[in-house]
Amino acid sequence: MNSQLEQLGRLGFTPYFLESMPESDLAGKQPARVLAVYKERFIISDGEHEIPAELVGKLLYNAGSPLDLPTTGDWVLASIYDGQSFAIIHEVLPRRTYLKRKAPGRTYDFQLIAANIDTAFFMMALDENFSLRRLERYLVMVHEGGVEPVVLLSKSDLLDQESIKAHIEDILRINPDLEVHAFSNLSENGFSVVENRLQSGKTFCLLGSSGIGKTTFINYLLGSEKFSTAEVRAYDGKGRHTTTTRQLLVLENGAMIVDTPGMRELGNFAVQDGLEDTFEEILELSENCQFRDCTHTSEPGCAVKQAVEEGRLSEARYKNFLQLKSESSYGELSYQERRQKDRDRGKYYKSVMKQKKHKR
Repeated sequence: MNSQLEQLGRLGFTPYFLESMPESDLAGKQPARVLAVYKERFIISDGEHEIPAELVGKLLYNAGSPLDLPTTGDWVLASIYDGQSFAIIHEVLPRRTYLKRKAPGRTYDFQLIAANIDTAFFMMALDENFSLRRLERYLVMVHEGGVEPVVLLSKSDLLDQESIKAHIEDILRINPDLEVHAFSNLSENGFSVVENRLQSGKTFCLLGSSGIGKTTFINYLLGSEKFSTAEVRAYDGKGRHTTTTRQLLVLENGAMIVDTPGMRELGNFAVQDGLEDTFEEILELSENCQFRDCTHTSEPGCAVKQAVEEGRLSEARYKNFLQLKSESSYGELSYQERRQKDRDRGKYYKSVMKQKKHKR
């Protein structure tokens, strides 16, 4: 058992997960980490082997939402068969951290991006892709899941040092404690700083839009052209998706990184903690508002609006905060209503089945 725990430890299995394992019903089950998800099929690792796996029917049937199902980076309990050639996943162990967003489209549900991440690398390119407002959206998501954020600025070869410094200063005005690194995929300038950030046994996640160099960055870390890259479109500077699924990769130095497809849509809801951590100065200002339930829109005596008028708070940042706050509140209400309808429907079906059973 100790040797198995040592192997799992290299994949990030800490005492937190060991203590969260159930004390009973472990016969024939062992912990494993989810490396990749392909709809309802998975690749897991027991520390030595990569094994294709499926969900036990009970887990799939009882899932109330996508949050109850395994995602990349999760630790699960699985039964492994036929010399590590196939596995059945029985249970998802409690997550230490997570990254989730609103599912794309008009539906209000969560989509898990990855779990048990120590540090999220949010990559922006130093070209038309650079956007402080998009960065704020990602920071809300990262903070909500308890993950440490680090900002990576790719394509540093496009700008001189003064311009790069100005962009970094703009980012630090959002949060002076943010860690920011600029680098170039072409010249490899700045890569060593990022590489030194990757610690053995820790799990990282790479986030960002398409066409900013994420795949090239991953290939550099792997030391091979394992993943294909695509040219950025010349007419609008946007890239094509080259990563099609989220997968956990183990680097040569023992660090792990989850590569993710570029996200064209990043919606958040039910993210009160993430908003407070990302917009700390607005939260501090709101303590001086005349009304405790101030919405910072039309009320008299609003300290937040006053800070905007006096130039102490960026109007763009203020408007983005209101937008994200509105999305979060509306989405949370819609989600709770939908969940209640699902629960009511489930109770109805159960009552119908009971009536049919009694009639027999």
